Amino acid sequence: MKKVLKISSLIVIFTIILVITGCNRETANVSGSLNEIITKLYQDIEEDKMPVVENQEITADNMEHYLGSSDIEYKEGLASEPIIGSIAHSIILLRARDGQNIEDLKTKLKESINPRKWICVWVEDEDVIIKNKGDLVIAIVVENKDIRETVSKNFDAL
Repeated sequence: MKKVLKISSLIVIFTIILVITGCNRETANVSGSLNEIITKLYQDIEEDKMPVVENQEITADNMEHYLGSSDIEYKEGLASEPIIGSIAHSIILLRARDGQNIEDLKTKLKESINPRKWICVWVEDEDVIIKNKGDLVIAIVVENKDIRETVSKNFDAL
């Protein structure tokens, strides 16, 4: 009887360990530079549908424009936005600091990002996508539904 109890206890403990640590892709960090990741996110988007974009490092000088706030903490950040015209398109990648609370970072970003920062065009609040994969947080603020969904799907596949 004691052997059965010990074996059952070991199985339960092993199962708990697997549930806590095993196979959860959301906790795995995405490797590569933010520029390399942005390139992967734009895969599968037809060239004639994609605006001409420029990737810009997010710094203390420009973070309020891209993030809507100057008090968001992160390790590194990159914004991908059109270089000409009023096109509601902004892809933001932030790498969280070591030990940073990712859910707090996502909440702060959701509250501060401005989906109406362009002239005459905007993205509806409910169409703004903010999610993470490990320490990488993405904000997809894109009016074009096809591009928005493709970028989101590509992010999930990283």
